[in-house]
Amino acid sequence: MFGFSDETYIDISSGKGGNGAVSFRREKFVPKGGPDGGDGGKGGDVVFVVKDNLRTLGHLKMTRVYRAENGQNGSGARCFGRAGADVEIPVPPGTVIKDASSGEIIKDLTGMDRFVFLCGGKGGLGNWHFRTSVRQAPKFAQKGEEGVEMRVGVELLVIADLGFVGFPNAGKSSLINLLTNARSKVAGYPFTTKIPVLGVMRYYDEDIVIADIPGIIEGASQGAGMGYKFLRHISRTKGLVYLVDASDPSSVTAYDKLKKELAAYSEDLASKNEIIIVTKMDEEGAEENYRIIKEKYKDKTVLPLSIYDDELLEPIKKAFFNLARPEQKSTDGGFTTKVDNNAYYRDEE
Repeated sequence: MFGFSDETYIDISSGKGGNGAVSFRREKFVPKGGPDGGDGGKGGDVVFVVKDNLRTLGHLKMTRVYRAENGQNGSGARCFGRAGADVEIPVPPGTVIKDASSGEIIKDLTGMDRFVFLCGGKGGLGNWHFRTSVRQAPKFAQKGEEGVEMRVGVELLVIADLGFVGFPNAGKSSLINLLTNARSKVAGYPFTTKIPVLGVMRYYDEDIVIADIPGIIEGASQGAGMGYKFLRHISRTKGLVYLVDASDPSSVTAYDKLKKELAAYSEDLASKNEIIIVTKMDEEGAEENYRIIKEKYKDKTVLPLSIYDDELLEPIKKAFFNLARPEQKSTDGGFTTKVDNNAYYRDEE
């Protein structure tokens, strides 16, 4: 229904509190009824509600103004004014609320179901509160508090355990489709992935959430291609998976180039735990490039992948599990503590 949207601005305001009433009891046979003005009702709150079935912020671009209802004024006979209705703003998991002018994060809604962001104004007190022995007929009441108006930025940061990083057409979509329930578009040309895609890999009774973002290109730090538009979506991941196309002659330097682009965006992002997947091992020249890459980065986990060889998937799954759940590593009883980087050369062993 909506196109992908990961950030927008909205105007919000909580409701004004109702005014207290100035009233005096008027009843037959009660000549000195005294003050009986009721209190005003509380103004409505602005509430952000996290909805698991939402994936984008597109609906907030259709409706940009959210106002809670004002509280009703009090009335005679000590009748309270009705409280104003809250306004609820539905957002997807992973949403953060920012100051519209400074960009500073005001509230991260991760792990929350609902959050009262702006409280409505309090209702004013009616005149019966102000009666005293020397002031038995107060002709004044308290006004309700004003609501709060502000403009905020709403930004979606995808929540995932692992994030894929690679140049366009490196095989990220093919791998996430193989391992998860995602159905990312696959084609023989660059930039088939135009929006972030989430998939869930089930392994040892654990769900590992993987994020595939559009490929970055060399020069992204200077705004080339899509630049860094979607890198924020892997900022919360526990680890990164660098995918390198072994059929490309420049694959032996691809990791270094990717690392450089990420470091220009965020040192924290570039320093995350990582593994390297060398893809398209069925292509001509891929085996030699894989040997070079594995030797060059012998201190890192480097694994081969061909979508036509299912046996190569198990070491990748184990590596993904260890990267996403390092605290759950064990020995031969089920989980693995170390992946054999030489697994591809089975016929040589």
